[in-house]
Amino acid sequence: MAFVLDASITACWAFDDEDHPDASLAFDRIRDEEGVIPSLWWFEVRNILIVNERRRRITESETGSFLFKLSRLRLREDRSPNEAAVLRLARAHRLSVYDAAYLELAHREGLPLATLDADLRRAALDEGVALVSGGAAPPAGSPPDPKTKN
Repeated sequence: MAFVLDASITACWAFDDEDHPDASLAFDRIRDEEGVIPSLWWFEVRNILIVNERRRRITESETGSFLFKLSRLRLREDRSPNEAAVLRLARAHRLSVYDAAYLELAHREGLPLATLDADLRRAALDEGVALVSGGAAPPAGSPPDPKTKN
């Protein structure tokens, strides 16, 4: 089953010193299932990478390699949010509009949401949206692996 992928999960894949069971499960699932993303996801992911280049956690080369590997994953970009629903969700749950866009997408498509954001997780549960949760680390050497630097 497809799932909505947010940038917090993707960030875990980018950095060797970050690991979370939910990120590992989402990574494992995306090998066989489609990740659905709002169009803002690409900007959020790039911003995370650029900020961490400035902090010297990742190099420009590693950013390029990670983005290339992400581009090879089964991702479907949604460009048609229900704007009224996004605003309603942001207001009702005190979310950023960005986070509300992920929740609106998951709710509209009837898909589980993969996120590490605590407020977004609570809002999802309040709205009856399932979460991608639990799981183990992906098997070593299973392509495509965005964590691999080379």
